[in-house]
Amino acid sequence: MAITCHPLTPDRWADFEDLFGKNGACAGCWCMWWRLKRADWERKGNAGNRAAFKAIVAAGPPPGVLAYEGPKAIGWAAVCPRADLPVLGRSPILKPVDDLPVWSVSCFFIRRGHRRQGLTGRLIEAAADFARTRGATTLEAYPWDTDETKSGGTIFTGHANTFAAHGFEAVARRRPHRPIMRRAV
Repeated sequence: MAITCHPLTPDRWADFEDLFGKNGACAGCWCMWWRLKRADWERKGNAGNRAAFKAIVAAGPPPGVLAYEGPKAIGWAAVCPRADLPVLGRSPILKPVDDLPVWSVSCFFIRRGHRRQGLTGRLIEAAADFARTRGATTLEAYPWDTDETKSGGTIFTGHANTFAAHGFEAVARRRPHRPIMRRAV
């Protein structure tokens, strides 16, 4: 079946909720990890993070793209202006490289049964298209540069080799396995 990608708009919230499941993807994240200080993220927990992200989706603009196989959402990529993700700016590893107003592809979630099938690459391209149509000129990512293949919580930002295969290049590396990668869109 063909894969299609669409921005996460309020009318697609139920699809996103179904994809993330009761646990909110990775430990109740609901894609709030880069948006909240750690203490606030932990205090809100699964339900609070879900409500906060639902409010972001309702207010717009869309904070990312969903991949579908038929009517079922099977993947997610968060993509938005880096300025919308204040935790990145506080990270000594992922702090801004320069003042360029980049957009960030900050995380992924792929439904079980659809992992290791190239869907992350499809989502990277959909994120690039989405960002470009909203005026972005540069896309930035924060993947792991590792041979580890498990898709657990530590790899939710993607693998560096996947980004490299889609035209991204490392522009900073403050830790051996954590490059900041960019691509023009």
